[in-house]
Amino acid sequence: MKTRQFLASLVAVAVMAGTSAFVSPVGPVKKAKATTYKVDTQKSVLNWEGKKVTGQHNGTVKFTEGTLTVDGTKLTGGTFEFDMNSITSLDLTDAGYNAKFIGHMKSEDFFNTTKYPTSKFVITKVTPKGGNNYDITGNMTIKNLTNPVTFPATVTVSGNTITAEGKAVLDRTKYDIKYGSKSFFENIGDKAIYDDFTINLKTVASK
Repeated sequence: MKTRQFLASLVAVAVMAGTSAFVSPVGPVKKAKATTYKVDTQKSVLNWEGKKVTGQHNGTVKFTEGTLTVDGTKLTGGTFEFDMNSITSLDLTDAGYNAKFIGHMKSEDFFNTTKYPTSKFVITKVTPKGGNNYDITGNMTIKNLTNPVTFPATVTVSGNTITAEGKAVLDRTKYDIKYGSKSFFENIGDKAIYDDFTINLKTVASK
């Protein structure tokens, strides 16, 4: 009787071991590890565009550093820092007027770059929309003031490189940039500058 029970136990163990091997012959499946890509500050750029009643201006701001996080092939996070003293105007061809304009942009009326030399964007949520399309939500910090922003973006992973590009609309008055705003100054007529301005983040990063 004991011999029969012993043999039955051996059979049961063998069956369980065989079943386990069948289900996972190479061991437990491991979840893909998140990978961090470092932003290439030479290939990445923030393009900006601001409008006023009588026209508009556009230019660039350089990245100082940044990272993008990818889980498998899906973007999951990222952090970017920008050098506000690198701000340029691309539409003003007169050197003197261009320098005067940039000096005003760096002044306390606008970005006050002496006190706040950098700005920052931190991704807090990534929502896949199909294919290479995402909705990016994050916190934008300008002049030490932080506000949430959500915008559509396209993200492409190719080998060791990831490219992400998205356009966001920001309200400058939320960052204490009130100069020329009708929201705060009445009767300024055609000297008014619109509160909303656009930034286009083009980011290239690699492992």
